[in-house]
Amino acid sequence: MQKLILMRHAEAERSAGSGRDRDRPLSSRGRADAAAMGRALAARGLRPDLALVSPATRTRQTWDLLHDAFGDVQIRDDEPLFNGGSDVLRRLIEDAEDEAGCLMVVAHNPGVHLLAVEYLIESAASPSVLERMTGGFPPGAAAIFSVDAAGRPVLEGWLPPRDLAAA
Repeated sequence: MQKLILMRHAEAERSAGSGRDRDRPLSSRGRADAAAMGRALAARGLRPDLALVSPATRTRQTWDLLHDAFGDVQIRDDEPLFNGGSDVLRRLIEDAEDEAGCLMVVAHNPGVHLLAVEYLIESAASPSVLERMTGGFPPGAAAIFSVDAAGRPVLEGWLPPRDLAAA
């Protein structure tokens, strides 16, 4: 794996008709943000070979809108991605790292946010970069990492949806 894209699902509705958290759909803003993120990543030449996507409705809908910009991508919807912690996400990424040049994970907070911060600490990111990431990982945001020769993810880009609207 040379690239890793960690993404939190886009903005979701507060509730679902079923009352189950995993069934919450994207809001209209979330749908727009997910489609814009797909276009922004594709414009930067980022196209995942493999996507690990939580089976929750909001993450699957986020992926469906991202996918429009990427074309054919292998997808895996592992149950542990649903609200999995950073340790679970890390294990799934490590298990898949030999399967893709560019791996994308679409999952949930706090796991996505905590893993991104852990990667920043491990790669000795500057205090300003750490401060920017510790400020939160909003819905629909993506952290793009290059993976160095030692297998350490190093932050290459940070794309919160608000920055896409300004571009």
